[in-house]
Amino acid sequence: MTHLLKAAVLGALCFCMSPVYANAGAPVDLGWLQTIAFAAHQTNFSGTFVYQHGNRVETSRITHVFDAKGEYERMESMDGPHREVIRNGKQVWYLLDDHKAVRVAKQSDRRSFPDLLPEQVASLNENYLIREAERARVAGYDCQAIIFQPRDGLRYAHKMWVQADTGLMLKTLIQDEKGVVEQYAFTHLKVGGDIDRSWIAASNALVEADRKVSPAGPHGQVLEESSGWIMDAMPAGFKRVTEIRRSLRNGKQPALHLVFSDGLAGVSVFVEAKRPDDSRTLGLTSHGAINIYTRLMDDFCITVVGEVPARTVVQIAESVRYAGK
Repeated sequence: MTHLLKAAVLGALCFCMSPVYANAGAPVDLGWLQTIAFAAHQTNFSGTFVYQHGNRVETSRITHVFDAKGEYERMESMDGPHREVIRNGKQVWYLLDDHKAVRVAKQSDRRSFPDLLPEQVASLNENYLIREAERARVAGYDCQAIIFQPRDGLRYAHKMWVQADTGLMLKTLIQDEKGVVEQYAFTHLKVGGDIDRSWIAASNALVEADRKVSPAGPHGQVLEESSGWIMDAMPAGFKRVTEIRRSLRNGKQPALHLVFSDGLAGVSVFVEAKRPDDSRTLGLTSHGAINIYTRLMDDFCITVVGEVPARTVVQIAESVRYAGK
């Protein structure tokens, strides 16, 4: 995490056309975008990909299987402490070093590589200018590059390379006016054929064990009506996806979690009661393309987390207010 000056991100920054758009060409058909969105779910593949932001590089191995019984995914870290994520349908578990499985809620505002496009792609045209770019090879496969140029300076530009035959995303980068913020790319990939499925039995066992235990904490209570909290400066195109009231581990007053999305980027707004012994970090922090801004407002602590530029999370957080129900 790096601390940034609030004054810098609030300055007048203009979105500049970068070299990544130099080869932008014809508009992309929505049907092709739909194919790309479903390819991440309906293609069987296994491979190794690299995630890079700044000077940090992380390597992961991923296996994805889709069949008549459902969708399964396993992702393992290849460097540093062992980390493993297993997904069975919509249920997700982190496997810790002691082999203990911890179930987590899959957040609807944060998608993971190579599943980055929503199933409903029509709204993307409202917020991004989508154009074809060059043809290239990634991990040995022929790919078509696609550029998502934001229509304002409050979100990132995206460039994606997708396999020409299946639509599976093989590489993606996120860029702001200064350059590349983060990127993912397969270095080795096998599509279809004989893919290891032995681990699926373990994921099914996690599902069965979970049915015998009441789900805890991270899911929270989905609110049917608005909580009354609004964001006056939420960028155009971001629509409210859900509101969840989450219980906190310390037993204090529950936190409110509001989720917004523009179809490609997600933003979460957390509202919780301020604590007398509060020692959390205020201000701005970042991790790759994720920016986090926390501030105190009266008796509340407001935190905005989003895969958007730093100035955007600051703008949103500073505009949060309670309008009543």
